[in-house]
Amino acid sequence: MSVANPPRTASTTLAPEQVPSPAAKGDRAVTVASHLVLTLWSIVVILPLVWVFLSSWKTTSEIFQSPLALPQHWSWDNYTGAWTDSHIGRYMLNSVIVVTSALILVMALGSAAAYSLARYPFRGSRLVYYFILAGLTFPIFLAIVPLFFVLKNIGLLNTLPGLSATYVAFAFPFTVFFLYPFFRALPQEIAEAAELDGAGEWRTFAQVMLPMARPGIVAVAIFNFLGLWNQFLLPVALNTNEDNYVLSQGMARFASQAGYAVDFGQLFAAVVITIVPVLAVYIFSQRQLQGSLSQGTLK
Repeated sequence: MSVANPPRTASTTLAPEQVPSPAAKGDRAVTVASHLVLTLWSIVVILPLVWVFLSSWKTTSEIFQSPLALPQHWSWDNYTGAWTDSHIGRYMLNSVIVVTSALILVMALGSAAAYSLARYPFRGSRLVYYFILAGLTFPIFLAIVPLFFVLKNIGLLNTLPGLSATYVAFAFPFTVFFLYPFFRALPQEIAEAAELDGAGEWRTFAQVMLPMARPGIVAVAIFNFLGLWNQFLLPVALNTNEDNYVLSQGMARFASQAGYAVDFGQLFAAVVITIVPVLAVYIFSQRQLQGSLSQGTLK
């Protein structure tokens, strides 16, 4: 005769692992709080950008009469006026020339220096590395006067090449500091295998090691681009020729030249034009930046 099984209750069927532990509750609370903070921070950042974008399509009178309303007429007049009348197009071209050339040079020199210091230690290499890192702790405004006289003596003051060279010197310590641990973490066996296959030092560096350190290179390139694109102190002190103004100088001149009679529609349009390249670079490089923070140097 079979005995019927006793009825199962909630207390008998609940597995121990299904009971939320205090640690899990704490993790859930941290997750909710972090998402809440990130949501509030996103609102604080995005809403002003949206307002600036909408205001760039309005006239000055519309901005003051209805600052939160949509534009009555969607016209490109503010953008064309900012690009031509306010010379934003020329300032944009100067910024692209200076930042692009400086970025290429500093990434080439910084990656080569970081690779040499990380993979080929020599007597005094650590001292050289620390001297380079000392540039990160040196306030840039203390170097303005020496830089002014150095550029003046070599004939590069108030020129785009002189400003580009200054940008390279400004970003070089950070580039070496960021890429040094990436190259240190790369496996030596791969470099030795490349040498056995007949690759020289430069070929091993360019075709083997650089692709392996690509996440770090992309990340530091993005950070350098943002820092150089938004640089204001160095151009103001070392580039006083109006024909060679970069965007940060041009924006300051545009906002101050008319006193209280600023065309705010054109001003906001110029701000949007200034922001667009930064957003484009970040959007196109976002996946590589995420990979650099999650994958490290090894794939």
